[in-house]
Amino acid sequence: MTARAFTPTRPLSSAAGLGLAGAALLGACAVENGRRARAAERATPPVGRFVEVGGTRLHVLERGRGPALVLLHGNGSLIQDWLVSGLFEAAAETRRVIAIDRPGFGYSERPRSRIWTPMMQAGLIRGALHSLGVDEATVLGHSWGAQVAIALALQDPGRVRALMLESGYYFPSPRIDSLLFAPQGLPGLGDLISHTIAPVASRLLWPRIVSRLFGPSPVPARFSRDFPVEMVLRPSQLRSAAAESVLMVPDAFALRPHYTDLRMPVTILSGTGDRLLSHAGQAVALHQLIPGSRLVAVEGAGHMLHQIAPDRVLAAVTGG
Repeated sequence: MTARAFTPTRPLSSAAGLGLAGAALLGACAVENGRRARAAERATPPVGRFVEVGGTRLHVLERGRGPALVLLHGNGSLIQDWLVSGLFEAAAETRRVIAIDRPGFGYSERPRSRIWTPMMQAGLIRGALHSLGVDEATVLGHSWGAQVAIALALQDPGRVRALMLESGYYFPSPRIDSLLFAPQGLPGLGDLISHTIAPVASRLLWPRIVSRLFGPSPVPARFSRDFPVEMVLRPSQLRSAAAESVLMVPDAFALRPHYTDLRMPVTILSGTGDRLLSHAGQAVALHQLIPGSRLVAVEGAGHMLHQIAPDRVLAAVTGG
């Protein structure tokens, strides 16, 4: 019997070993992030109903009677932001309040076949309001939602009887976050980042994110207790938020020439201590540009004005 020569297995190179370890780690992250996303949805199920517009399903919460008030949340948020603040319930005592999960947030869909600019989102929301029988409404948009509110007012001025713009980004300015989120907004790579690294990094950074959103104002206890953090850290929602961060500057460029076309009453709400957006460079500048607009400045308040000073926001909505 002829003996075979023993050929030892070649060891993996260091680079290959690290690559396999990295792939395994990313896979484990994706599995854990998926598990957390499903758990978050079980803990925070839909609170409203669904309206389909042009094949896209929107999650809508409606309550109260009276003049219609439409609430559009900011980037990365969802309907619960309005609920936790108390503004939704307070406004519903005298108004028909309609809060909408914008495309890709909460339980609303965000088809990949479109670039979800403010104008594109406004068209979708316009269709939803038509389906709900809302012929006239006051529209309140917060942060990125303010851009959508403006776009809706430009598209359908007859339906928007008054415009309330809270902590909005109206004029192009250097945005580091737009550059940082650019890879996450890309097809393929964006999905990989959103399902693996982004949720883990966001959980670690969440205290700093919240501090920047609210600062210099303290974070309300109700927000810390009741806001569904894991819902906003789902991979799908993080990818939508990244895409909107990338669009901030070009969308401001696109909307800026049309601000003076707004003919309905416009109220601009802003915290003078906002650490995300310049009060003077954004809110004050827009107030100076739009004749007859009203500026409501809350001294020392941060970006999340409806959470920090819901009474001031509600008073502005009701004309106080």
